[in-house]
Amino acid sequence: MIQIQNLHKSFGAKRVLNGVNLSIPAGETMCVIGRSGCGKSVLLKHIVGLLAADEGSVHVDGQDVRTLKGEELFRLRRRVGYVFQGAALFDSMTVYENVVLGLYEHGERRLDVLDGEARRVLASVGLLPDISTANTPIFEKEYAILRNKKPSDLSGGMRKRVGVARALVGSPSYILYDEPTTGLDPITSEQIDNLILELSQKLSVTSIVITHDMFSVYKVAKSVAMLEAGKVHFFGTAEELRASNDEVVQEFIERYEVRE
Repeated sequence: MIQIQNLHKSFGAKRVLNGVNLSIPAGETMCVIGRSGCGKSVLLKHIVGLLAADEGSVHVDGQDVRTLKGEELFRLRRRVGYVFQGAALFDSMTVYENVVLGLYEHGERRLDVLDGEARRVLASVGLLPDISTANTPIFEKEYAILRNKKPSDLSGGMRKRVGVARALVGSPSYILYDEPTTGLDPITSEQIDNLILELSQKLSVTSIVITHDMFSVYKVAKSVAMLEAGKVHFFGTAEELRASNDEVVQEFIERYEVRE
Protein backbone atom coordinates (compact mmCIF):
# COMPACT_ATOMS: atom_id res chain seq x y z
CA MET A 1 0.00 0.00 0.00
CA ILE A 2 1.13 3.55 -0.76
CA GLN A 3 0.06 6.32 1.60
CA ILE A 4 0.73 9.98 0.82
CA GLN A 5 0.05 12.38 3.66
CA ASN A 6 0.03 16.19 3.55
CA LEU A 7 2.71 16.26 0.85
CA HIS A 8 4.21 19.67 0.04
CA LYS A 9 6.87 20.50 -2.55
CA SER A 10 8.11 23.81 -3.91
CA PHE A 11 10.81 24.70 -6.41
CA GLY A 12 12.01 28.14 -5.46
CA ALA A 13 8.96 30.40 -5.28
CA LYS A 14 6.80 27.95 -7.25
CA ARG A 15 4.64 25.73 -5.05
CA VAL A 16 3.81 22.53 -6.91
CA LEU A 17 2.30 20.27 -4.25
CA ASN A 18 0.30 21.90 -1.49
CA GLY A 19 -0.88 19.19 0.87
CA VAL A 20 -1.62 16.10 -1.22
CA ASN A 21 -3.32 13.19 0.57
CA LEU A 22 -3.82 9.86 -1.21
CA SER A 23 -3.96 6.15 -0.39
CA ILE A 24 -3.47 3.51 -3.08
CA PRO A 25 -4.55 0.05 -1.84
CA ALA A 26 -2.57 -3.02 -2.84
CA GLY A 27 -3.51 -4.46 -6.22
CA GLU A 28 -5.42 -1.40 -7.46
CA THR A 29 -4.79 0.88 -10.43
CA MET A 30 -5.14 4.59 -9.75
CA CYS A 31 -5.02 7.23 -12.48
CA VAL A 32 -3.76 10.68 -11.50
CA ILE A 33 -4.93 13.41 -13.84
CA GLY A 34 -4.59 17.17 -13.99
CA ARG A 35 -3.36 20.03 -16.10
CA SER A 36 0.25 20.26 -17.28
CA GLY A 37 2.51 21.45 -14.47
CA CYS A 38 0.09 20.49 -11.69
CA GLY A 39 2.63 18.16 -10.05
CA LYS A 40 1.66 14.71 -11.32
CA SER A 41 5.20 13.62 -12.24
CA VAL A 42 6.60 15.34 -9.15
CA LEU A 43 4.27 13.18 -7.07
CA LEU A 44 5.64 9.98 -8.66
CA LYS A 45 9.23 11.00 -7.99
CA HIS A 46 8.51 11.33 -4.26
CA ILE A 47 7.28 7.72 -4.16
CA VAL A 48 10.66 6.36 -5.28
CA GLY A 49 12.74 8.90 -3.37
CA LEU A 50 13.94 10.87 -6.41
CA LEU A 51 12.63 14.02 -4.71
CA ALA A 52 12.43 14.86 -1.02
CA ALA A 53 9.28 16.45 0.38
CA ASP A 54 9.37 19.89 1.98
CA GLU A 55 6.66 18.69 4.32
CA GLY A 56 4.54 15.58 4.74
CA SER A 57 5.36 11.95 4.05
CA VAL A 58 5.13 9.05 1.60
CA HIS A 59 4.89 5.55 3.02
CA VAL A 60 5.34 2.43 0.88
CA ASP A 61 4.44 -0.79 2.69
CA GLY A 62 4.71 1.12 5.96
CA GLN A 63 8.17 2.53 5.24
CA ASP A 64 8.67 6.31 5.26
CA VAL A 65 10.48 6.91 1.96
CA ARG A 66 12.22 10.11 3.09
CA THR A 67 14.02 8.24 5.91
CA LEU A 68 15.49 5.56 3.63
CA LYS A 69 19.14 5.73 2.66
CA GLY A 70 21.57 3.58 0.70
CA GLU A 71 20.67 -0.10 0.68
CA GLU A 72 17.19 0.49 2.15
CA LEU A 73 16.31 2.92 -0.64
CA PHE A 74 17.71 0.50 -3.22
CA ARG A 75 15.49 -2.31 -1.86
CA LEU A 76 12.46 -0.03 -2.10
CA ARG A 77 13.25 0.83 -5.71
CA ARG A 78 13.56 -2.85 -6.54
CA ARG A 79 9.90 -3.16 -5.52
CA VAL A 80 8.82 -0.26 -7.74
CA GLY A 81 8.94 -0.31 -11.55
CA TYR A 82 9.00 3.12 -13.22
CA VAL A 83 7.84 3.63 -16.81
CA PHE A 84 9.19 6.98 -17.93
CA GLN A 85 7.39 9.32 -20.31
CA GLY A 86 8.60 8.52 -23.83
CA ALA A 87 10.05 5.19 -22.57
CA ALA A 88 13.49 6.85 -22.00
CA LEU A 89 15.47 4.10 -23.71
CA PHE A 90 19.18 4.56 -24.38
CA ASP A 91 19.63 4.90 -28.14
CA SER A 92 23.13 3.42 -28.13
CA MET A 93 22.00 0.23 -26.36
CA THR A 94 20.16 -2.80 -27.69
CA VAL A 95 16.74 -3.85 -26.43
CA TYR A 96 18.41 -6.50 -24.26
CA GLU A 97 20.89 -4.02 -22.78
CA ASN A 98 18.14 -1.50 -22.03
CA VAL A 99 16.01 -4.11 -20.30
CA VAL A 100 18.70 -5.60 -18.04
CA LEU A 101 20.57 -2.36 -17.34
CA GLY A 102 19.17 -1.93 -13.83
CA LEU A 103 20.08 -5.47 -12.79
CA TYR A 104 23.57 -5.14 -14.28
CA GLU A 105 24.28 -1.80 -12.59
CA HIS A 106 23.33 -3.27 -9.24
CA GLY A 107 25.84 -6.06 -9.53
CA GLU A 108 24.12 -8.92 -11.36
CA ARG A 109 26.68 -10.43 -13.74
CA ARG A 110 25.33 -13.95 -14.29
CA LEU A 111 24.45 -14.07 -17.97
CA ASP A 112 21.86 -16.82 -17.49
CA VAL A 113 20.00 -14.68 -14.93
CA LEU A 114 20.12 -11.55 -17.11
CA ASP A 115 19.07 -13.48 -20.20
CA GLY A 116 16.27 -15.30 -18.40
CA GLU A 117 14.86 -12.07 -16.99
CA ALA A 118 14.98 -10.38 -20.41
CA ARG A 119 13.08 -13.28 -21.96
CA ARG A 120 10.46 -13.24 -19.20
CA VAL A 121 9.66 -9.52 -19.24
CA LEU A 122 9.74 -9.15 -23.03
CA ALA A 123 7.25 -12.02 -23.26
CA SER A 124 5.14 -10.42 -20.51
CA VAL A 125 4.60 -7.26 -22.60
CA GLY A 126 3.75 -9.19 -25.76
CA LEU A 127 6.98 -8.61 -27.68
CA LEU A 128 7.73 -12.35 -27.67
CA PRO A 129 5.58 -15.50 -27.68
CA ASP A 130 4.38 -16.80 -24.31
CA ILE A 131 7.30 -17.58 -22.00
CA SER A 132 6.04 -21.16 -21.70
CA THR A 133 7.26 -21.64 -25.28
CA ALA A 134 10.82 -20.58 -24.44
CA ASN A 135 13.50 -22.80 -25.99
CA THR A 136 11.27 -23.61 -28.94
CA PRO A 137 12.63 -22.67 -32.37
CA ILE A 138 10.09 -19.87 -32.98
CA PHE A 139 10.67 -18.28 -29.56
CA GLU A 140 14.44 -18.44 -29.89
CA LYS A 141 14.35 -16.98 -33.40
CA GLU A 142 12.16 -14.03 -32.38
CA TYR A 143 14.18 -13.42 -29.21
CA ALA A 144 17.47 -13.43 -31.13
CA ILE A 145 16.13 -10.79 -33.52
CA LEU A 146 14.46 -8.59 -30.88
CA ARG A 147 17.24 -8.55 -28.30
CA ASN A 148 19.73 -7.05 -30.77
CA LYS A 149 17.50 -4.29 -32.10
CA LYS A 150 18.18 -0.66 -31.19
CA PRO A 151 15.39 1.72 -30.12
CA SER A 152 15.60 3.40 -33.54
CA ASP A 153 14.55 0.08 -35.11
CA LEU A 154 11.31 0.00 -33.11
CA SER A 155 7.91 1.62 -33.53
CA GLY A 156 6.66 4.00 -30.86
CA GLY A 157 4.45 1.32 -29.40
CA MET A 158 7.27 -1.21 -29.27
CA ARG A 159 9.56 1.29 -27.56
CA LYS A 160 6.87 1.88 -24.95
CA ARG A 161 6.53 -1.87 -24.41
CA VAL A 162 10.29 -2.21 -23.94
CA GLY A 163 10.08 0.57 -21.35
CA VAL A 164 7.35 -1.36 -19.53
CA ALA A 165 9.40 -4.57 -19.80
CA ARG A 166 12.35 -2.82 -18.15
CA ALA A 167 10.06 -1.73 -15.31
CA LEU A 168 8.96 -5.35 -14.79
CA VAL A 169 12.48 -6.64 -14.17
CA GLY A 170 12.71 -8.08 -10.67
CA SER A 171 8.92 -8.62 -10.38
CA PRO A 172 8.04 -5.32 -8.66
CA SER A 173 5.00 -4.91 -6.43
CA TYR A 174 4.30 -1.44 -7.83
CA ILE A 175 4.46 0.06 -11.32
CA LEU A 176 4.42 3.81 -11.88
CA TYR A 177 3.49 4.95 -15.40
CA ASP A 178 4.29 8.52 -16.45
CA GLU A 179 2.09 9.47 -19.44
CA PRO A 180 2.24 5.99 -21.04
CA THR A 181 0.18 6.86 -24.14
CA THR A 182 1.63 10.29 -24.93
CA GLY A 183 2.71 10.59 -28.57
CA LEU A 184 1.09 7.33 -29.65
CA ASP A 185 -1.61 6.88 -32.26
CA PRO A 186 -5.09 5.80 -31.07
CA ILE A 187 -4.65 2.11 -31.93
CA THR A 188 -1.27 1.85 -30.20
CA SER A 189 -2.60 3.85 -27.23
CA GLU A 190 -5.39 1.31 -26.82
CA GLN A 191 -2.85 -1.52 -26.97
CA ILE A 192 -0.87 0.11 -24.15
CA ASP A 193 -4.07 0.55 -22.12
CA ASN A 194 -4.82 -3.14 -22.60
CA LEU A 195 -1.28 -4.01 -21.53
CA ILE A 196 -1.58 -1.96 -18.32
CA LEU A 197 -4.88 -3.67 -17.53
CA GLU A 198 -3.52 -7.13 -18.33
CA LEU A 199 -0.41 -6.68 -16.19
CA SER A 200 -2.49 -5.39 -13.29
CA GLN A 201 -4.78 -8.41 -13.44
CA LYS A 202 -2.16 -11.04 -14.24
CA LEU A 203 0.58 -9.88 -11.87
CA SER A 204 -1.63 -8.30 -9.16
CA VAL A 205 0.62 -5.25 -9.08
CA THR A 206 -0.39 -1.89 -7.65
CA SER A 207 -0.26 0.72 -10.42
CA ILE A 208 -0.30 4.51 -10.58
CA VAL A 209 -0.89 5.93 -14.05
CA ILE A 210 -0.14 9.60 -14.65
CA THR A 211 -2.14 10.66 -17.69
CA HIS A 212 -4.28 13.28 -19.36
CA ASP A 213 -5.75 10.67 -21.72
CA MET A 214 -9.35 10.15 -20.59
CA PHE A 215 -9.66 7.01 -22.73
CA SER A 216 -6.90 5.47 -20.59
CA VAL A 217 -8.65 6.58 -17.42
CA TYR A 218 -11.95 4.96 -18.41
CA LYS A 219 -10.16 1.78 -19.49
CA VAL A 220 -7.74 1.06 -16.64
CA ALA A 221 -8.65 3.06 -13.51
CA LYS A 222 -10.09 1.57 -10.36
CA SER A 223 -9.92 5.06 -8.88
CA VAL A 224 -9.06 8.55 -10.13
CA ALA A 225 -7.39 11.47 -8.39
CA MET A 226 -7.37 14.91 -10.01
CA LEU A 227 -4.74 17.43 -8.93
CA GLU A 228 -5.52 21.12 -9.05
CA ALA A 229 -3.67 23.98 -7.33
CA GLY A 230 -1.35 21.47 -5.68
CA LYS A 231 -4.10 19.49 -3.98
CA VAL A 232 -6.46 16.60 -4.70
CA HIS A 233 -9.43 18.38 -6.24
CA PHE A 234 -11.39 15.21 -7.02
CA PHE A 235 -11.18 11.59 -5.91
CA GLY A 236 -13.49 8.77 -6.93
CA THR A 237 -14.19 6.20 -9.61
CA ALA A 238 -14.00 6.92 -13.33
CA GLU A 239 -17.80 6.77 -13.46
CA GLU A 240 -18.08 9.34 -10.66
CA LEU A 241 -15.56 11.55 -12.44
CA ARG A 242 -17.58 11.42 -15.64
CA ALA A 243 -20.80 12.27 -13.79
CA SER A 244 -19.31 15.11 -11.73
CA ASN A 245 -20.86 18.56 -12.04
CA ASP A 246 -17.65 20.24 -10.91
CA GLU A 247 -16.68 22.88 -13.49
CA VAL A 248 -12.94 22.20 -13.21
CA VAL A 249 -13.50 18.47 -13.71
CA GLN A 250 -15.85 18.95 -16.66
CA GLU A 251 -13.50 21.42 -18.34
CA PHE A 252 -10.67 18.90 -18.09
CA ILE A 253 -12.80 16.04 -19.42
CA GLU A 254 -14.03 18.10 -22.38
CA ARG A 255 -10.45 19.04 -23.23
CA TYR A 256 -9.00 15.52 -23.08
CA GLU A 257 -11.90 13.22 -23.97
CA VAL A 258 -10.77 13.21 -27.58
CA ARG A 259 -8.10 10.71 -28.62
CA GLU A 260 -6.63 12.09 -31.85
